Formats: sequence, structure tokens, C-alpha cells
Amino acid sequence: MKRFISRFDPRSGLRYVLLLQLGIAGILIVSDVFSDARLPFGDREELPSGPVSPGDQRREYRTDRTDPTLLPRDEPLDVPVPENFPNRLNFTQHEVADLGRVLLLSGQIEPGDAGRFASYLSDMQDKPDLIALHSPGGVVSEALSIGRLLREAGLASGVLAGAVCLSSCPYILASGSERLVSRRGIVGMHQHYYEQPRLIPVVFAVESIQKGQGETMQHLIDMGVDPALMLYSLNTPPEQIYALIDDELLDTRIATKIVD
Repeated sequence: MKRFISRFDPRSGLRYVLLLQLGIAGILIVSDVFSDARLPFGDREELPSGPVSPGDQRREYRTDRTDPTLLPRDEPLDVPVPENFPNRLNFTQHEVADLGRVLLLSGQIEPGDAGRFASYLSDMQDKPDLIALHSPGGVVSEALSIGRLLREAGLASGVLAGAVCLSSCPYILASGSERLVSRRGIVGMHQHYYEQPRLIPVVFAVESIQKGQGETMQHLIDMGVDPALMLYSLNTPPEQIYALIDDELLDTRIATKIVD
């Protein structure tokens, strides 16, 4: 034993440890790439189409356009909403009977949109009576920032007839001083993707995801929304969307009022 210790070279030991770490990293890289390549060819759950009803609330998640079968189109809309989502948030103003000045935020939520929203809001001559939402979601941190701006301004939020608010968009909705949701609109949740560098050690990736989930839950608590809302998110795969029904909207307080 003493002879072995005397012959042991620490530099060689470190070299072996480094080679082992490189081998493990290589396995993780190959596994990650293989799983990404296999994903498009994996089996996908066949989901129903058409309007949702209690117990039948999961639909395919799309970021390019709304599902024309999901919402009734045979009644007039409060504000015109685009069927195809813009690549980033657009801001348009409307005068709506019983609602007043409505600022519609429509499109995907991209980096920099919170700053654009702040600038647009500060340039408005009259403060809007309602921030209406029509978005498939996007960058979670941007949605949280927009939500905080909305709450600081003391503005109401809403999802009006013909509009959808999906993925990270409900965190903006949650920030309104009042939160209106139309029975002809959709508020939907699913598992989020938190951006992080690829190929980082698994332990750090898990830590990053948990930190992101903690931030979204804290945001809901700060806005007076029941963090149990996250259960609908965590239990729904990212390629699907879970549409909340009236009781779920009101019980979690993501909506303070349901309107026709």
C-alpha cells in the first residue's frame, strides 16, 4: 500500500479525472442532440379541436396563428384581433362602448417588448382604461416585466371576445388592477421553456428552471393571484395548451370578472 502511494502521481490522477469528466460531458452532449433530433418524429397525442368545455380543455399550442375552430367568430368582437400573431407585440388603441379607451397588445412577447411597452404607455396622452391582450406568449421574463409596469400604472387588464392569452401572457393578465375575461376568449397555460445556455451541467439547468418557476409564482402572489394556477401550467406539456374555464379563472383570481 505504501509502495502504491509513493508511486501515485497527483498530476496523472487529475488527468484521469479530467478525462472522465470529458467522457461524461460527451455522453450528455450526444444524448441531448439525439433527443432533439428524435423529438420531431416522436409520437404526438391526438388532441380534439373546436371550442373547449369542462374536462375537454387541452388543445394544440401554436405560436403562429389562432385556431379558427377554438373561438366562435359569428358574433361581433369588441376590438379587431389579428388571426396571425405578429412576431412581436403590437400596440393599437381603440374606443369601445362600456370599456372606454382600450390598448390592445397583440403578438408574440419578445426581448425588448417591455421597454417598448413602457415607452408607448408614457407617450399616450390619455391613460387607457383597459389593457387588452391577444398573445400566444413568449419570453417569460418580458411578460413579468410588462406585468409589473401594468400594475405600477394601476391599469386593468382583459382578454376580450375573439382573443387568446396563452403561455406567458397570463402573467400580464394577472397584473391588472381588475382582470376581465370574456367567455368568448381563451386564457391558456402550459409548461414554460426558460432560456438557458445549451450543454450546461444538468444540475445548473435544473437550478435555473426552478429559479424561473419561483419567480413566476412570486409574481402571481405579488399580484394577488393564487399560485395554485401554476398547477395547470406544470401538468400540461409545452406542445399543448390548457384552456381555463370560468370556475378555474375565478377560483385562482387570474380573472376578477367574467364577461359575455
